Amino acid sequence: MFRLDKKLAKIRSGQYAKGDFIIADAKDGDMSNPIPGTGPIRAADGSVARFRTRAEFLDQITQIVHQDLLDIMLVSASNLELLHEAKAFKGSAVKPAFRANDTTDIWGARPGAYGKSASRPFRTANVGHVAEAKLTDLGLYSITFVNDVEADLRSLEAFKDFRLDAEANGIKYFLEVFNPNVDAKIAPELVWQFVNDNLTRSLSGVLRRARPEFLKYPFNGPKALEELVAFDPQLVVGVLGGGSGTTRDTFELLYQAEKYGARVALFGRKINNAESQLDIVRYMRAVADGEMKPLEAVRAYHSTLKTKKIAPVRPLEEDGQVTEPVLKEAASS
Repeated sequence: MFRLDKKLAKIRSGQYAKGDFIIADAKDGDMSNPIPGTGPIRAADGSVARFRTRAEFLDQITQIVHQDLLDIMLVSASNLELLHEAKAFKGSAVKPAFRANDTTDIWGARPGAYGKSASRPFRTANVGHVAEAKLTDLGLYSITFVNDVEADLRSLEAFKDFRLDAEANGIKYFLEVFNPNVDAKIAPELVWQFVNDNLTRSLSGVLRRARPEFLKYPFNGPKALEELVAFDPQLVVGVLGGGSGTTRDTFELLYQAEKYGARVALFGRKINNAESQLDIVRYMRAVADGEMKPLEAVRAYHSTLKTKKIAPVRPLEEDGQVTEPVLKEAASS
């Protein structure tokens, strides 16, 4: 049994305790910005020298899987195939997962601007092929509501088609819901209500057999998260990582998410752009398990970088600041 299954069972039974928090590495950036999405190779001064090749990217993923601190490794179907052939997950408690769709709002080709248009549904991955190859039985499906009837209808119809396809092929899924990627004509302070209502409404007619294993959801502040968690205890709520931010932002988001009821965190750029991915994962685990507070983890991370002679992107004082507005109000002391 994968560690994820054990943790989900405890969470659903109401027996969640420190140490049961689920952390995923979202290494599916090649479904968005294929070349920058592999992450930077840094020069001695910490600047970006170039981006990883696909082979280097797969090697980094394998190292994190073998570190055995995460619960889920999310990748593209094509990369999962290569990792499977290389036996990267053999004997591992880390659950492999694949991105099952790639809506237009995540398309990020340089220097394009697809994300400035209302999200439209699209799927590159073939669920049947993944199932047939026995790569995994877990996928990520994402949807973005934009407060436009026609756009949101297309997205919901595509979501229904996916559920039928997934069920027919024995694939489970977790559901990612983004904030609107265009102006939805909603006051910024009320966007969380729009997202909460659309998310829960989209599942209201779905029986247990076709419901998501858990959610991947933007952290819109404590009030928004607490409302969603309290509304339906059967929904295991997780947060997505968003932009890179500072190292303090990474640990602070993890800390606040767990504090206000999330039981999963799925971080992409916050891990992928770190100076030392294995070390940031190690301290993320410590924060999630209640062994360290965010600022303490930042200091420990910088101390580790210094010991390993890895140049930090930011000096400690700057990297210890909370810069993401949604995190500032409830930031830990």
